Amino acid sequence: MSIEVMIVDDSAVVRQVLSGLLNGAQGIVVTHAVANPLLAIERMKTQWPDVIVLDVEMPRMDGITFLRKIMAERPTPVVICSTLTEKGAQTSMDALAAGAVAIITKPRLDLKQFLHDSADELVSAVRAAAGANVRRLAGRAAAPPQPTVKHNADVILPPAEGRAVLQTTERVVALGTSTGGTQALEEVLTALPRVCPGIVIVQHMPEKFTAAFAARLDSVCQISVKEAANNDRVVPGRALIAPGGKHMLLRRTGAYYFVEVVDGPLVNRHRPSVDVLFRSVARCAGANALGVIMTGMGDDGAAGLLEMLKAGARTLAQDEASCVVYGMPKEAVKRGGVEKTLPLNQIYREILQQLASFHH
Repeated sequence: MSIEVMIVDDSAVVRQVLSGLLNGAQGIVVTHAVANPLLAIERMKTQWPDVIVLDVEMPRMDGITFLRKIMAERPTPVVICSTLTEKGAQTSMDALAAGAVAIITKPRLDLKQFLHDSADELVSAVRAAAGANVRRLAGRAAAPPQPTVKHNADVILPPAEGRAVLQTTERVVALGTSTGGTQALEEVLTALPRVCPGIVIVQHMPEKFTAAFAARLDSVCQISVKEAANNDRVVPGRALIAPGGKHMLLRRTGAYYFVEVVDGPLVNRHRPSVDVLFRSVARCAGANALGVIMTGMGDDGAAGLLEMLKAGARTLAQDEASCVVYGMPKEAVKRGGVEKTLPLNQIYREILQQLASFHH
């Protein structure tokens, strides 16, 4: 059974290149490549695709309107193809809020070269989307293909030695998410009251997009949410989101925590990487931390969560039924780093529990 894909993009070059790349991948067939949503709607009357790759910035009927229409009619996995610009980022946030599963970005120039370079990402996104639980019912996510070379967190920092010194009672919560994570994070963070532990987050996302995402969350949450900048302090009532294209590490000086935002190689094919954040939390917060791994494709964060557990932290995974893609949490459970598995709508309680348990 092949994954049947429909491409909706107003650029003939993009349609041609995307079709070539996807048709070249095993188990994927592009059944239609059309220039706008109106043509797509026509085609979908006779043949409904498994996955739609959708450009969100199109004339005639914009991608978001089309996406909302599909989600209302017959929820289908949609991968957004967006330009790497502030405007593209804003539109993509709307798309994720409307139910898109993943985003891949394309530049304005030298499209062919870029798309070939990110062929893996595109193919992985389509495969993850095909296995995604769009209705968030108990769907089985397809295992993503394992890439050949993968750095682990060693390229950024060495593992924790022994337990972190307990000279502080400040609690830190570290969250790691990928595919489906924007909706999941919104659900967790909007449920938190203004008084809650400091939170550090890695959500796999392209640069420029994390700022728009943080701003969107900040506008709907009681806590403050911002895209992390180097040396930002981690304080109660605030969540810091790692900027796309950079790694984020937790550091401590005396009794307070701050983040370091650094360059470096991709880790587990990602920058920011959840493993890098989790390892840094294991090293400097130890038993004062809670690690939470949520919906996402692949295994980033599984190793780091186990390191956190060994350093004395509490650890938590989102359950399969509430995940859009049960990849990262599944891998974390498999490696033995998860103490407790919970549905998405109960995760915020655990975060607040952290606060309570240390205010003796």
